[in-house]
Amino acid sequence: MTADSIPIAPLLQDRVALVFGAGSSGPGWGNGKATAVTFARAGAIVVAIDINAAAAEETRALIAAEGGRAEAATCDVTNSAQIKALVDDVAARHGRIDVLHNNVGITVMGGILEESEESFKRVLDINLTSAFLTTKHCLPHMLARGKGAIVNVSSVAAIRYSYPYPSYQASKAGLNQLTMSTALQYAKQGIRANAIMPGMMDTPLIYQQIVGQYESADAMRAARAAKTPMGRQGTAWDIANAALFLASDAAGYISGVALPVDGGLTCLAI
Repeated sequence: MTADSIPIAPLLQDRVALVFGAGSSGPGWGNGKATAVTFARAGAIVVAIDINAAAAEETRALIAAEGGRAEAATCDVTNSAQIKALVDDVAARHGRIDVLHNNVGITVMGGILEESEESFKRVLDINLTSAFLTTKHCLPHMLARGKGAIVNVSSVAAIRYSYPYPSYQASKAGLNQLTMSTALQYAKQGIRANAIMPGMMDTPLIYQQIVGQYESADAMRAARAAKTPMGRQGTAWDIANAALFLASDAAGYISGVALPVDGGLTCLAI
């Protein structure tokens, strides 16, 4: 039995889950696509959102092919008006928003001297400000019902150095703190907010944005696996399963956590 075929109890039965960044950035399973499919397998009505319409539709079709319930939507997560319109439309049609999952993120390699000011601001807008905006527009609907779960995909780069990409590290560190701030401010109103910190993951993104740091894709895979105590990279399904737990009532007394999903990587001495 593979990770993408593990039976899942209906932990999110009939709940409405918005997955921002639900399309994959390339062939294979990205974290957002795997999470959207996993939520649907757990009984959720999934709104698969991506800036790439074809990618969002691919995820929706995968869910539909399994008999799940999903919609595809296109949205620029740096555009507050677009986000609000989408969120309000979903809430109006379904009467609720139960889960917000923020998976959007990019990396730009290069240190402080190499990266431009424009690039630094763009990474923060996409990786951090986007989560502020989606949370800002989903919270009123969650607060009206007195319940909601927010799951943000951060990175171990928020707390550990791995590559020279300060904009990525700063954005993910900020996302951890945004998660904690949200969790504490709205804890008594029934809102939970948690982050996932993926470690060395074998997803389409690394072949587009990180592979250039190595001699070849094989060298990249070997080096990343060697850094991890388990001796292997994780997969998108590892992130999806953690997201399902945090989004569900099984994690009902967990909030404000930044959970490493990293094969033990962050347990190593710095």
